[in-house]
Amino acid sequence: MITTARLSLRHFRPGDAEAFAAYRSIPEVARYQSWDAPFSLDDARTTVASFATGDPLAPGWFQYAIDLDGQLIGDIGLNTADNLMQADLGFTLAPAYQGKGYASEAVGALLEQLFTERELHRVSAECDARNVTSARLLQRLGFRQEGFRPEYSWFKNEWTDELLFGLLQRDWRSARSAG
Repeated sequence: MITTARLSLRHFRPGDAEAFAAYRSIPEVARYQSWDAPFSLDDARTTVASFATGDPLAPGWFQYAIDLDGQLIGDIGLNTADNLMQADLGFTLAPAYQGKGYASEAVGALLEQLFTERELHRVSAECDARNVTSARLLQRLGFRQEGFRPEYSWFKNEWTDELLFGLLQRDWRSARSAG
């Protein structure tokens, strides 16, 4: 669906379930996410089957598989609003592939499509304030931190602070044209 120099963003396939369960079962990966580790293979099969039927152009959640040479290395969730002009996103990458630019490449390619082909006006993201790596990635891609909500969510048996980020199409285009 979307290709970069090293990656492709595509629909999930049944064969992705094992890799999906493996990286989602790592406690450090699950720490700031909505699921708990371990993530069973049965749950992964059900989830992957559900993801495979999604429509990336429809309102609601769509999960992109991040593929490197035929191997699932992570995923990007995109929640497109009913108006089809804005969306929220989140991303997960297997630890073995972190720190190599894959997340920036994948999310950047998706943003390019969202802002240039689909003409979205805005993309938003939020993350646990302790998730410094994700916050830095969003900032590198041009997102502006728009808010800080102290002890906003009761999440995994503790109060957590949230950071809110946003990126407007015009700012994305301006940054791209500035080089």
